[in-house]
Amino acid sequence: MTQHPDARIFLVDDDAGVRDALAWLLRTRRLLSEGFDSADAFLTEIARWHAEPGTPCCLLLDVRMPGTSGLALFEHLLTLPWQAVMPVIFLSGHADVPTAVDAVKRGAFDFCEKPFSDNALVDRVEQALNQSAQVLAARRAQREVQQRLNSLTERERDVMNLVIAGLPNKLVADQLNISVRTVEVHRSRVFDKMGVKSAVELANALRQA
Repeated sequence: MTQHPDARIFLVDDDAGVRDALAWLLRTRRLLSEGFDSADAFLTEIARWHAEPGTPCCLLLDVRMPGTSGLALFEHLLTLPWQAVMPVIFLSGHADVPTAVDAVKRGAFDFCEKPFSDNALVDRVEQALNQSAQVLAARRAQREVQQRLNSLTERERDVMNLVIAGLPNKLVADQLNISVRTVEVHRSRVFDKMGVKSAVELANALRQA
């Protein structure tokens, strides 16, 4: 399992004993956590964030709590643009299992029924952190591609669109009413700015944008 020393694991449960036990359990796998005694306390925390989490993270969330329920918190998280960065694992009592299963169908990572298997739970946490890391990497790659696209001139974009459509330089030149040499120059600049060496690589990069 991939190690994420900078991972952030959030524990939201109104039972201090559960939070302490979970924190200790996670420490046995060298995973650090931060506990919150209510959904409202965690909502206050994320309201302070000015951007999406920059490191792999996940949320261990109790279904039933006084005040805002874990399910209501989950519904709010689904509205956030970075929600996929923070997989949610529900901690549910037996009576809450159908609710937790429904939440999984709507995007939660998993649920663990209380009392849960220590090793199974931490295994799922590590898997959730791996998913979070993959989502973060994909979002960073997407932003990088967009930044590279933004650096292209209008003419370079015109050439790029025809190149990825499969047109040879001669037909690109005919369509844009420019010389083949000019097409070659623009094509080379597009490849340099986009960090690719071929039209196939360029097309693959654009699928991330």
